[in-house]
Amino acid sequence: MKTPSFMRLRARRNSAGVALVTAIFLLVVLAGLAAAVVSLTSTQQAASIQDIQGQRAYQAARAGTEWALYIALRSGPATPTPNATLACGGGPYAVAMPTGTTLSGFTVTVTCAGTADHIVITSTACNQPGANGCPNVTRGPEYVQRVLTVQL
Repeated sequence: MKTPSFMRLRARRNSAGVALVTAIFLLVVLAGLAAAVVSLTSTQQAASIQDIQGQRAYQAARAGTEWALYIALRSGPATPTPNATLACGGGPYAVAMPTGTTLSGFTVTVTCAGTADHIVITSTACNQPGANGCPNVTRGPEYVQRVLTVQL
């Protein structure tokens, strides 16, 4: 038995909006996936930048430690030479890293304390120094700091 034409027409009318609903659903799902990928990429890039800045801060703190060690050993803890800017027992000294280098955005605050037998050098590097150097108590969202302590 053949289906009458009015029944076929009614079946078409009932399924006419299914394709549109499916297309809208697929567009919403694809837009959500695209937003998730963009968000994940942005987060990964920000974390990578913070990691690089952390490594630079460590290198700046290490440079400050080596500078203080050179001055302390060169001048001696009790008798600093006239041109030395650091003598054990002094400080803190805030030193900006040289311009034109990868560490130029960092400031290192160095303290040195000690006796003839024992020297303790603490070097704190940060990319957003405060009024007294590093550490900065009013930190921004991109603040990076590393502290190194050396005992001799």
